[in-house]
Amino acid sequence: MRGAERGADPAAPDVVVVGAGIGGLTTALSLHAAGMRTTVLERTRRIRPLGVGINIQPHAVRELTELGLGDDLAALGVPTAEMVWVDQAGVPQHRQDRGAAAGYHWPQYSVHRGELQMLLLAAVRERLGPDAVRTGTAFEAVHQDEHGIRARVRDRETGAETEIAADLLVGADGLHSAVRAGLHADEGPLHWSGTMMWRGVTETDAFLTGRTMIHADAGRGARLIAYPIRPGAADRGRSLTNWVCMVSVAEPQPLDGSAGWNRAGRVEDVLPHFADWDLGWLDVPAMLTGAESILEYPMVDRDPLAVWGDGRVTLLGDAAHPMYPVGANGASQAIVDARVLAYELATTDDPVAALRAYEDRRRAATTGVVLANRRMDRSKPKNTAGRAAPEGIYARIATTYRNTTGDDAAELNARASLHPPIRKGTPA
Repeated sequence: MRGAERGADPAAPDVVVVGAGIGGLTTALSLHAAGMRTTVLERTRRIRPLGVGINIQPHAVRELTELGLGDDLAALGVPTAEMVWVDQAGVPQHRQDRGAAAGYHWPQYSVHRGELQMLLLAAVRERLGPDAVRTGTAFEAVHQDEHGIRARVRDRETGAETEIAADLLVGADGLHSAVRAGLHADEGPLHWSGTMMWRGVTETDAFLTGRTMIHADAGRGARLIAYPIRPGAADRGRSLTNWVCMVSVAEPQPLDGSAGWNRAGRVEDVLPHFADWDLGWLDVPAMLTGAESILEYPMVDRDPLAVWGDGRVTLLGDAAHPMYPVGANGASQAIVDARVLAYELATTDDPVAALRAYEDRRRAATTGVVLANRRMDRSKPKNTAGRAAPEGIYARIATTYRNTTGDDAAELNARASLHPPIRKGTPA
């Protein structure tokens, strides 16, 4: 391991975190807040602000705020005020308050995924030290015994293999998790919903309140979600708009191949499905053609696992519970995972028992979200040949999702903090 870490308790567990995405970096910050030593392994040589927009729900904003990142997050994202379901002509069908407008003590933020990752990375390097994240380091395998773990890693530049000894290992390495593959070797392919997604970011005129997320539906297998993600554009009366086009192209089935969230897409593949859309207050074809780049991604997930980890090894975020993005909840669930994991390790003497307690708390909750996202996707209006969607369907979908996932403002506002107590003996 790396030796002494700033503010770490010499008696606390050493933890190796595989993956420097949002979940892995939040894990490092949370473990450090509890006085634990952490090394983050990242296979890419250079971490860059890739991706498009994501949403950070109030339950995750609370956790980042308690990590001291509230002001930075506010400067980075747009506080989403409402979700509005509209038809192909832009006529509102249902409206739902979001974040602070819905009574939460914390807002919902729409942010650029890469910019949030860079914020977390800078905080990790500042608090844990410049060498806390080892880039260009690919995880190969892990062995464990009653004394700890040994992670075999490979330097991607030289090909040299080495071992890292620690007490615990957390796989936060995403959808194609190497840690998960080692734990669940016979799991099989990803599950594809039959929907293809195209994603991009385009500067447009501000629409509706300027802090509105829209869900537009033509009722013929084509849907659009769009929302602003940069406060600076809003200050100019514009919107840096993140958009996601979802088109049903097949029946649900196992995915033949891999699913990469940063795979390049082509506007000519997606535009024909939306070329005749006119919302009145948002030019959809111009938005699609105005994007500098487009990403293509099949909407996939996996069946929830009965057990995530084994002994001194566990999973977190997409590695543990990949889910459809229809609930805008994936990154938020990873952030909460990280906080619960650190809390259990800080309050339980036996680190193996702490990992089991973490899994018990989070597995049921995230399974509920995975299945709710599937149900919400399947309950979308079917092909109506341009006719209006059934009256009240969006209100029913939204209410069912909120009730199923436990998305309740009063409950979150009253819940005790997950900020981990500093382990006994940790230097001030």
